[in-house]
Amino acid sequence: MSRIKETLNSIRACDPSFYKAAQKRLDNLTKPQASLGKLEEFAARVVAITEKMEPTLEKKAIFTFAGDHGVAEEGVSAFPKEVTPQMVFNFLGGGAGINVLARHVGADVMVIDIGVDFDFEGVEGLAHKKVVMGTRNIRKGPAMTRAEAIRCIEVGIELADEYAGRGYQIFGTGDMGIANTTPSSAIAAVFTKRPVEEVTGRGTGISDHAFRDKVWVIEDALKVNKPDPKDPLDVLSKVGGTEIAGIAGLILGASAKRIPVVIDGFISTAGALIAHELEPMTKDYTFAAHTSVERGHWIMLERMDLTPILNLNLRLGEGTGAALGISMIEAGVKIYNEMATFGEAGVSERQDSEVPAESKGA
Repeated sequence: MSRIKETLNSIRACDPSFYKAAQKRLDNLTKPQASLGKLEEFAARVVAITEKMEPTLEKKAIFTFAGDHGVAEEGVSAFPKEVTPQMVFNFLGGGAGINVLARHVGADVMVIDIGVDFDFEGVEGLAHKKVVMGTRNIRKGPAMTRAEAIRCIEVGIELADEYAGRGYQIFGTGDMGIANTTPSSAIAAVFTKRPVEEVTGRGTGISDHAFRDKVWVIEDALKVNKPDPKDPLDVLSKVGGTEIAGIAGLILGASAKRIPVVIDGFISTAGALIAHELEPMTKDYTFAAHTSVERGHWIMLERMDLTPILNLNLRLGEGTGAALGISMIEAGVKIYNEMATFGEAGVSERQDSEVPAESKGA
């Protein structure tokens, strides 16, 4: 049995009884019911995901997958491809946005070379998982072979297994790769069946002219490659990217290990969409950290029925949004674990019925 198939077979839906048990405790905490809104929902979901009535999120890991894209030669990004390896070194040096926010929330950052067109041999602190030296130009043909796409997914699964074994309790996803909003838009267009222009944004901040060219590039890529929406691996290999595949694999592996995974922005969501199309039950284990300014992001989240935690006009990637999302989820879990119940605090409970007055027509 292949590693992917074995992982898919291990994923099961969350047990609703854990939601109910968690909600019962939340309703008994010293507050009006549901008064902490989404924080309560996050806690109940973590209980259901982990199947632990007293879950903790002390060990947090954010995985920043890095890969290059052949389509960058079409001028779809405001920055040259050399920025990808340069930013990898920045991550390793602790100077990037993800490093700052990860330190802020107490998360470890794992930087993975899964497909950068640069030789990092001997570089310490980097997870050396390179599958290809960058993908090929999707305007001219497939980004990867099917075997290469499968291997990239397996890298993500292996990382999930490894860090689950190390005791990490929540994962975040991030990315780095010049031009990676282009394959992400292509993936969004294929699965949502929306026009390319509706799911394509400006990425690193390209001009109006460059944006029109980017839309044409993606439309050409879809015509040339004809990705099959009924076959997620076909879509991934033809118009995807290595870091997108790695993120998809991490989500599949996390779901199989019953670990909550928080996805960052547009590129991470493209990876989540691949995982979702392979196994819809991954939705139970996936938190959407935020909605970015990329036009197709919300459309992909709607496809998976995921509601973003934050809306901060972010568009950096790297896992920055995931770090902030993790902090919100951890806050909910701490409320659940540490807040006193009415009985413990000696506080009188409400005396009327628990139906809000507006529901009674008062």
